[in-house]
Amino acid sequence: MSMTDPLANMFTIIRNGSKARFEKVDVPHSKIKQEIAKILKAEGFIANFKVLKDENEHELIRIALKYDANRKGLIHIRRVSKPGRRVYVKTDRIPSAMSGLGITILSTPRGILTDKSAQKAHVGGEVLCYVW
Repeated sequence: MSMTDPLANMFTIIRNGSKARFEKVDVPHSKIKQEIAKILKAEGFIANFKVLKDENEHELIRIALKYDANRKGLIHIRRVSKPGRRVYVKTDRIPSAMSGLGITILSTPRGILTDKSAQKAHVGGEVLCYVW
């Protein structure tokens, strides 16, 4: 199984886990995914996450999903930039997700940032995804 887009894979695991009402999901570890998990937690889209090793010593990110009172998933993620079609924006063109109700996550020269942090830091970058 070749993984051409590890981020899309991470988002799909989270989406499916949320739909299936799993308490937590495991995603193969990478620095960028860990940074995204950090933002999702800070912005209140996931309950928590931690980095662990599986039985083959591969690092995983275990993400604790969050639900509302009716056990409905609280996270919606849409991949924007894809390997076949990268989407880059300048500071003044950073899109906001769901008219500002959600967040846009970007990969910038200053690291992985939300739309608001990127605007504050005056950096543009690659639009990774929208979360709402």
